[in-house]
Amino acid sequence: MRILLVGGQSSLAQVVRPVLETFAEVLTTGRSGCDIELDLGWPVERFKLPTGLDSVVHLAAHFGGRTFDAMFAAEHVNVLGSLKLAHACASSGVGQLVQVSSIFAGLDEHSPFYDSYSLSKRHAEELTRLYCRSCDLSLAILRPSQLYGEGEAFRRHQPFLYELMDLAQRNENIVLHGKNDARRNFIHAADVAEVIARVVRQRVEGRYDCGSLSDVRYSEIAGAALAAFASAGTIRFDATKPDIPDKAFAKDDSLYRRINFFPQIALTQGLAREAMRRKASL
Repeated sequence: MRILLVGGQSSLAQVVRPVLETFAEVLTTGRSGCDIELDLGWPVERFKLPTGLDSVVHLAAHFGGRTFDAMFAAEHVNVLGSLKLAHACASSGVGQLVQVSSIFAGLDEHSPFYDSYSLSKRHAEELTRLYCRSCDLSLAILRPSQLYGEGEAFRRHQPFLYELMDLAQRNENIVLHGKNDARRNFIHAADVAEVIARVVRQRVEGRYDCGSLSDVRYSEIAGAALAAFASAGTIRFDATKPDIPDKAFAKDDSLYRRINFFPQIALTQGLAREAMRRKASL
């Protein structure tokens, strides 16, 4: 089996690649540092994929923002880039496209977390599904929840989680804003990597949420961070600060039942793994 990872320098790709390499030849593509150069902003004429690919796993994304330039880039990269990639897959005879989206693609405009990233991810899903149906290209869309893992590469997209670990590592107290013990949903990159591998091997089609089957509250996250570093710090809420809203989603285990795999790494275990990595690097 021959697989192409798009976004081959992303933090998730670094975890996914060794899992895929246990059963396939894996090539990477991206703007730099990959086997093949490819930029999702390129014109469609430049999208040339290697021959003989069984699957393409699309991990690349633009994370948007509030400015015009950021919104434009999110739509250009996430939506049109995904469409061009799907067209290149169909033109090259690729057997399957696995598009890694985000659980935030399901948000509506009333959510406090609705932004150009979530909207562009939904647009990308809809346009890619429409195109793949028209050319009979097998498509799986996976919607991970908040993704974390070991190493500084994951800090960029989960700064709050890694700031809590920083405080715990320094034996400092953790102060949480507001009175609401907000809910969050995290899934470890290693679990997502295994899900992707099974989706590829079993040629799964369809769109699926890919999150933890249990939420965690801010106080639980802070407690897990303190425990991971055996920290003497304490946790308190500052009620003078604005409340933090929940960021939780309906639970769906349909993909896990289909591929016979459920997430294995609880947040307490995941933070302990990161603590071990940090201690080993000292």
